[in-house]
Amino acid sequence: MARPQRSDADPQRAGAIPVGAPFRSFEQPAASRPPGATYAALDLGTNNCRLLIARPAQHGFRVVDAFSRIVRLGEGLGANSRLGDAAMDRAVEALKICRGKMANRGVTRARLVTTEACRAATNGLDFIRRVAAEAELALEVIDQRTEAALAVSGCAALADPAAESVIVFDIGGGSTEIIWLGGRSEARDPAARIREWASLPIGVVTVAERYGGIEVSRELFERMVEDCTQALAPFAKKAAGAKDARSFHLLGTSGTVTTVAGIHLDLPRYDRREVDGLWMHQRDILTVIDRLIEMDYAARAANACIGRERADLVLAGCAIFEAIRRAFPSERVRIADRGLREGILLRMMHEDRAWWRRK
Repeated sequence: MARPQRSDADPQRAGAIPVGAPFRSFEQPAASRPPGATYAALDLGTNNCRLLIARPAQHGFRVVDAFSRIVRLGEGLGANSRLGDAAMDRAVEALKICRGKMANRGVTRARLVTTEACRAATNGLDFIRRVAAEAELALEVIDQRTEAALAVSGCAALADPAAESVIVFDIGGGSTEIIWLGGRSEARDPAARIREWASLPIGVVTVAERYGGIEVSRELFERMVEDCTQALAPFAKKAAGAKDARSFHLLGTSGTVTTVAGIHLDLPRYDRREVDGLWMHQRDILTVIDRLIEMDYAARAANACIGRERADLVLAGCAIFEAIRRAFPSERVRIADRGLREGILLRMMHEDRAWWRRK
């Protein structure tokens, strides 16, 4: 996939979607979609609501709009198995903004997914119905394997072409998807190269709620890592052969790894162009984690690559990251600021033969 290009210019609209109509009614048959079709992928996770709007460009796509907001939909979910009223309110408001963006950009095809929080919550279906009524969006609850496959599809282009084995991981709010991916010689489609996968019941929100994220000592951080290591153990056993393959490395896609990369680069503000595709070495990652442990909560909140909304979650994410690194030692890690949403976009464009039409 060509590296996604970003443009702040307003594209020529291909017919805006009326605000009062649900998006599912605008799903056009592939044969009838115009050459200038605009696609949207939305990922409502346990912690974040993210939207990406793009148009096909060469063998990849050009981003024309994006949105990201921390909504903490899964806040308190581990304690009572239900989505809280305040959390649902935050998510619905974010989704209304997403709907407006899709309408303004003339989106002609969209896939809107939600993951672990709605899978796990006893009132997840009630929330889906509320979203349909208030935000006029039809959310799709995807299963864990679909989530893993889409994440791989979105970031696999960043794997070293020479690597015969890669461990891909996506640290989410309520779960962590981890995949053993074979080399490119095995199949063109990354999803077809999945040898083993698992959805681990650990995420930045769940780990932070279990251990606390405000004051994190080195001893507490190690307990977090040990807990995550136990959750990872069954997959680590199945994928033990991954690290012995030629040019093996890790490929991480999540807010945790992009934050670690931003801190490593000492960015004055987070910049996707600097982070996406960055190679980090073991010593660099350890240096950043040590730095974060030494910081107090106020210092983490003041860091431009973390911010107040994630200051209590970042070390929980680092504990999951560290457990993965210890289970699959690798001198280098590729950082991806792409994943599930990009995988959704590529799949839809492939189904529509969008790149063939452009020739």
